Amino acid sequence: MRVIAGKARRMTLRTCEGKDIRPTTDRIKETLFNILQGDIYDSAFLDLFAGSGAIGIEALSRGAKEAVFVDNSKKALECIEDNLKHTKLYDDATILPMDVSHAIQNLSRRGRYFDIVFMDPPYDRDMECPTLESLAGSGIIDEDSIIIIETSIRTDEQAFNMNGFNVVRVKEYKTNKHVFLKYDNIL
Repeated sequence: MRVIAGKARRMTLRTCEGKDIRPTTDRIKETLFNILQGDIYDSAFLDLFAGSGAIGIEALSRGAKEAVFVDNSKKALECIEDNLKHTKLYDDATILPMDVSHAIQNLSRRGRYFDIVFMDPPYDRDMECPTLESLAGSGIIDEDSIIIIETSIRTDEQAFNMNGFNVVRVKEYKTNKHVFLKYDNIL
């Protein structure tokens, strides 16, 4: 696994061991960032269920002004920190060692806002909708924010049309897909 483009281009990233952590392949990551290329520069990026931190690190490498990484696995947190230090992107990052719902509450209390939210929860555990419920009304996103869910190919993305969220694009791969959502906070 490596950084695809930007100031940390070609730098290898450490992956985390464990069955719950599935690093996004370089090919899928490149496709995702090709879709987001006009939105990354100078953005505030939130990486939920961050795993190795590869997605948020790619965003920082491509010009995001900051990235916040959220995970509650000790192995993942160590991996994120090592990867940020290795790529020299640590100063533009914040690591929140907590579960996603607590992190969203914490960021909301601090008045934070994010242009892009990426979430990659463990597949087939139905964590996407509860995470969207936490995001809805939190104040950390608005109608201009882009929310991306990496999920199993088997997931019915229509379930994400809830609480003001609307699916605007789906990009399918062999075993997974990226679901892009917008949020209309006027209910």
